[in-house]
Amino acid sequence: MGTLLAAKGDPKPIGCFTGDEKVPLTERSRTWEDQMHDQLRIHRQILYDLALHYLEPLSGNFPRLAYLASLKNTSTNIYAHDRLSAIYGKEAVAAALAQCHEELFERLLEMPLAQQEEDLRLFVGTLPEGFAKGLRSCQERSESWIPVEAPDYLKELFRSNLNALFGLLRERNPKARLGK
Repeated sequence: MGTLLAAKGDPKPIGCFTGDEKVPLTERSRTWEDQMHDQLRIHRQILYDLALHYLEPLSGNFPRLAYLASLKNTSTNIYAHDRLSAIYGKEAVAAALAQCHEELFERLLEMPLAQQEEDLRLFVGTLPEGFAKGLRSCQERSESWIPVEAPDYLKELFRSNLNALFGLLRERNPKARLGK
Protein backbone atom coordinates (compact mmCIF):
# COMPACT_ATOMS: atom_id res chain seq x y z
CA MET A 1 0.00 0.00 0.00
CA GLY A 2 1.48 3.35 -1.02
CA THR A 3 1.69 6.62 0.86
CA LEU A 4 -0.19 9.74 -0.09
CA LEU A 5 2.96 11.85 -0.21
CA ALA A 6 5.90 10.39 -2.04
CA ALA A 7 9.42 11.54 -1.16
CA LYS A 8 11.27 13.69 -3.69
CA GLY A 9 13.19 11.59 -6.13
CA ASP A 10 11.10 8.48 -5.46
CA PRO A 11 9.24 7.09 -8.39
CA LYS A 12 5.81 8.71 -8.32
CA PRO A 13 3.10 6.18 -7.56
CA ILE A 14 -0.28 6.92 -9.11
CA GLY A 15 -2.44 9.16 -6.91
CA CYS A 16 0.44 10.44 -4.75
CA PHE A 17 1.67 14.00 -4.50
CA THR A 18 5.33 14.95 -4.27
CA GLY A 19 4.67 18.49 -3.09
CA ASP A 20 5.91 19.91 -6.40
CA GLU A 21 2.44 20.12 -7.90
CA LYS A 22 0.34 23.23 -7.59
CA VAL A 23 -2.91 22.72 -5.71
CA PRO A 24 -5.87 24.46 -7.34
CA LEU A 25 -7.19 27.47 -5.40
CA THR A 26 -10.49 25.75 -4.79
CA GLU A 27 -8.74 22.86 -3.05
CA ARG A 28 -6.37 24.88 -0.88
CA SER A 29 -7.12 25.25 2.78
CA ARG A 30 -7.96 28.83 3.68
CA THR A 31 -5.54 30.60 5.94
CA TRP A 32 -6.54 32.49 9.06
CA GLU A 33 -5.65 35.74 7.31
CA ASP A 34 -7.96 34.89 4.39
CA GLN A 35 -10.81 34.19 6.78
CA MET A 36 -10.20 37.44 8.68
CA HIS A 37 -10.06 39.37 5.42
CA ASP A 38 -13.41 37.89 4.38
CA GLN A 39 -14.98 38.69 7.77
CA LEU A 40 -13.77 42.29 7.60
CA ARG A 41 -15.03 42.64 4.04
CA ILE A 42 -18.46 41.33 5.06
CA HIS A 43 -18.51 43.59 8.14
CA ARG A 44 -17.74 46.64 5.99
CA GLN A 45 -20.42 45.65 3.49
CA ILE A 46 -23.02 45.24 6.26
CA LEU A 47 -22.16 48.70 7.61
CA TYR A 48 -22.30 50.17 4.12
CA ASP A 49 -25.72 48.65 3.39
CA LEU A 50 -27.02 49.65 6.82
CA ALA A 51 -25.86 53.24 6.41
CA LEU A 52 -27.00 53.62 2.81
CA HIS A 53 -30.41 52.00 3.03
CA TYR A 54 -31.49 52.48 6.63
CA LEU A 55 -29.53 55.22 8.45
CA GLU A 56 -28.91 57.83 5.75
CA PRO A 57 -32.62 58.41 5.09
CA LEU A 58 -33.05 59.35 8.76
CA SER A 59 -32.18 62.94 9.54
CA GLY A 60 -30.08 63.30 12.66
CA ASN A 61 -28.34 61.16 15.23
CA PHE A 62 -31.27 60.69 17.62
CA PRO A 63 -33.50 59.07 14.98
CA ARG A 64 -30.61 56.83 13.97
CA LEU A 65 -29.86 55.94 17.60
CA ALA A 66 -33.53 55.13 18.24
CA TYR A 67 -33.64 53.02 15.06
CA LEU A 68 -30.56 51.00 15.99
CA ALA A 69 -31.88 50.52 19.53
CA SER A 70 -35.14 49.20 18.08
CA LEU A 71 -33.17 46.41 16.38
CA LYS A 72 -32.03 45.05 19.75
CA ASN A 73 -34.08 42.34 21.44
CA THR A 74 -34.47 43.66 24.98
CA SER A 75 -34.61 40.21 26.57
CA THR A 76 -31.50 38.82 24.85
CA ASN A 77 -29.65 42.06 23.97
CA ILE A 78 -29.00 40.58 20.52
CA TYR A 79 -29.45 42.75 17.45
CA ALA A 80 -31.37 41.48 14.45
CA HIS A 81 -32.23 42.82 11.02
CA ASP A 82 -34.15 40.38 8.83
CA ARG A 83 -33.16 41.79 5.44
CA LEU A 84 -29.46 42.13 6.23
CA SER A 85 -29.41 38.73 7.98
CA ALA A 86 -30.84 37.06 4.91
CA ILE A 87 -27.83 38.29 2.95
CA TYR A 88 -24.95 38.19 5.47
CA GLY A 89 -26.03 35.86 8.27
CA LYS A 90 -27.43 36.56 11.73
CA GLU A 91 -24.18 36.59 13.74
CA ALA A 92 -22.30 38.91 11.40
CA VAL A 93 -25.24 41.31 11.25
CA ALA A 94 -25.75 41.25 15.02
CA ALA A 95 -22.08 42.10 15.62
CA ALA A 96 -22.09 44.90 13.05
CA LEU A 97 -25.31 46.41 14.42
CA ALA A 98 -23.97 46.34 17.98
CA GLN A 99 -20.77 48.07 16.91
CA CYS A 100 -22.64 50.66 14.85
CA HIS A 101 -25.02 51.38 17.76
CA GLU A 102 -22.10 51.91 20.12
CA GLU A 103 -20.20 54.14 17.67
CA LEU A 104 -23.24 56.30 16.97
CA PHE A 105 -23.92 56.58 20.71
CA GLU A 106 -20.35 57.78 21.32
CA ARG A 107 -20.46 60.16 18.35
CA LEU A 108 -23.67 61.71 19.67
CA LEU A 109 -22.05 62.28 23.07
CA GLU A 110 -19.12 64.04 21.37
CA MET A 111 -21.51 66.63 19.91
CA PRO A 112 -21.93 69.93 21.76
CA LEU A 113 -25.01 69.95 24.01
CA ALA A 114 -26.65 72.71 21.94
CA GLN A 115 -26.33 70.53 18.83
CA GLN A 116 -27.75 67.55 20.73
CA GLU A 117 -30.69 69.73 21.78
CA GLU A 118 -31.40 70.76 18.20
CA ASP A 119 -31.11 67.17 16.96
CA LEU A 120 -33.46 65.91 19.69
CA ARG A 121 -35.93 68.77 19.09
CA LEU A 122 -36.08 67.97 15.37
CA PHE A 123 -36.50 64.26 16.10
CA VAL A 124 -39.33 64.82 18.58
CA GLY A 125 -40.99 67.18 16.10
CA THR A 126 -41.18 64.41 13.49
CA LEU A 127 -43.01 61.97 15.76
CA PRO A 128 -46.67 61.41 14.79
CA GLU A 129 -48.04 61.85 18.33
CA GLY A 130 -47.12 65.53 18.48
CA PHE A 131 -44.38 67.32 20.36
CA ALA A 132 -45.52 66.94 23.98
CA LYS A 133 -46.46 63.27 23.74
CA GLY A 134 -43.44 62.58 21.56
CA LEU A 135 -41.17 64.15 24.16
CA ARG A 136 -42.70 61.96 26.89
CA SER A 137 -42.41 58.91 24.64
CA CYS A 138 -38.73 59.64 23.98
CA GLN A 139 -38.08 60.09 27.68
CA GLU A 140 -39.69 56.73 28.42
CA ARG A 141 -37.72 54.95 25.67
CA SER A 142 -34.40 56.75 26.11
CA GLU A 143 -32.94 54.09 28.41
CA SER A 144 -33.27 51.56 25.59
CA TRP A 145 -31.19 53.83 23.36
CA ILE A 146 -28.09 53.08 25.45
CA PRO A 147 -25.94 50.26 24.04
CA VAL A 148 -25.42 47.45 26.53
CA GLU A 149 -21.64 47.40 26.06
CA ALA A 150 -21.18 51.16 26.53
CA PRO A 151 -18.95 52.11 29.48
CA ASP A 152 -20.82 53.15 32.62
CA TYR A 153 -19.44 56.70 32.57
CA LEU A 154 -20.84 57.24 29.05
CA LYS A 155 -24.20 55.81 30.10
CA GLU A 156 -24.32 58.30 32.99
CA LEU A 157 -23.28 61.18 30.74
CA PHE A 158 -26.01 60.26 28.26
CA ARG A 159 -28.67 60.07 30.99
CA SER A 160 -27.54 63.39 32.43
CA ASN A 161 -27.52 65.08 29.02
CA LEU A 162 -30.97 63.75 28.17
CA ASN A 163 -32.45 64.85 31.49
CA ALA A 164 -31.17 68.36 30.81
CA LEU A 165 -32.32 68.28 27.18
CA PHE A 166 -35.81 67.02 28.02
CA GLY A 167 -36.10 69.80 30.60
CA LEU A 168 -34.94 72.45 28.12
CA LEU A 169 -37.31 71.21 25.43
CA ARG A 170 -40.26 71.22 27.84
CA GLU A 171 -39.34 74.73 28.99
CA ARG A 172 -38.95 76.10 25.46
CA ASN A 173 -42.11 74.54 24.10
CA PRO A 174 -45.33 75.78 25.76
CA LYS A 175 -47.38 72.79 24.57
CA ALA A 176 -44.85 70.39 26.09
CA ARG A 177 -45.04 72.22 29.44
CA LEU A 178 -48.82 71.82 29.48
CA GLY A 179 -48.53 68.17 28.44
CA LYS A 180 -50.61 68.64 25.26
